[in-house]
Amino acid sequence: MDRANLALAEYLLELKAPVYMVAHEVEASLAKHPLAHVRIVPRTAGSYMLAEIPLGFHGRRTARRVLRQWPQAQVVVNGGNCIWPGINWVHCVHQAWPAPPAGSAPWLFRIKGASARSLDRRKERRAFRCARLLITNSERTSRDVRASAGVDPSRVHTVYLGADPDWASVTCAERAASRQSMEIPESRTVASFVGALGYDHNKGFDKLFRAWEELCARPDWDVDLLAAGSGPALPMWQNRVHQAGLGGRIRLLGFSEQVKSLLAASDVLVSPVRYEAYGLNVHEAICLGIPAMVSRSAGIAERYPSDLRPMLIPDPEDVGDLVGRLLDWRARKEDWKVRFAPFADRLRSRSWRDMAVDIVSFASQKGV
Repeated sequence: MDRANLALAEYLLELKAPVYMVAHEVEASLAKHPLAHVRIVPRTAGSYMLAEIPLGFHGRRTARRVLRQWPQAQVVVNGGNCIWPGINWVHCVHQAWPAPPAGSAPWLFRIKGASARSLDRRKERRAFRCARLLITNSERTSRDVRASAGVDPSRVHTVYLGADPDWASVTCAERAASRQSMEIPESRTVASFVGALGYDHNKGFDKLFRAWEELCARPDWDVDLLAAGSGPALPMWQNRVHQAGLGGRIRLLGFSEQVKSLLAASDVLVSPVRYEAYGLNVHEAICLGIPAMVSRSAGIAERYPSDLRPMLIPDPEDVGDLVGRLLDWRARKEDWKVRFAPFADRLRSRSWRDMAVDIVSFASQKGV
């Protein structure tokens, strides 16, 4: 969401349009632009939940002030962050986000999570219903918006995300450099996972861990797993990896700003998500020339060509199926890399600027 919002702001500034931004944080280079006006809303005690009320308050106040000066200005909000009758750019739908498994988190996290989900869903429905135009990142998200709030389909439009032009196919030199920096022997085959490790298990790491336990019990399984992502459940997973004796086969990297380097060192990305409005981690891996296995329900899955459908996970709860698909990928590793190349070219051909152009065009056509 942050990367997409940045791309839209950059394009509007390129058009020499003043841009007023209300956010928890903004890219430093963007904030320095002479036409950029930034209102930073701190996260109270580091909590997004506690910061939602002041974020919405300052968003509405800024919108009213800007519209008094420029009545034709466009107001863009994200989901339920700020309820306003303008353009709502939806990056996920809380109503479609499954509840975490019972007993999967400490009681305090369960209470906090249930309260946050209830609040988010109420705000989201109000925001969707009052928006004049809703833009989503996938057809899956568009369906969820219409189903969750009973929104007229004519008000909902899908605009796919873009890609950075420098995220091209990884060269042999880049792969070697990434592996050296991460101390990965060239002889090892590596699968990667990129996602938050929360108690809701939404990113599916719990199922991937169980699959890895089964696979590592086989003498022919020679693939190591590298997982990048932080979250409240990270210490629990570190302990689980240690107890299972898989410290040499699963590396938990925690929060990392070197996702591109991790992907460059990998042979496949695995993302058995339970809910994913789009899946930018999958998109970026493919742009780098890395095959990606993702749940069929993820937004990006609808962009997969038919010949790559075997890399789509039909049911992330089915560990046996995931094991079978990973074994199939390993048996034909080089073939899958070749088969993903045309899809990578297609994803790379659409830039972040192209995405921003489409959003501005939709807003103009609809007279918002």
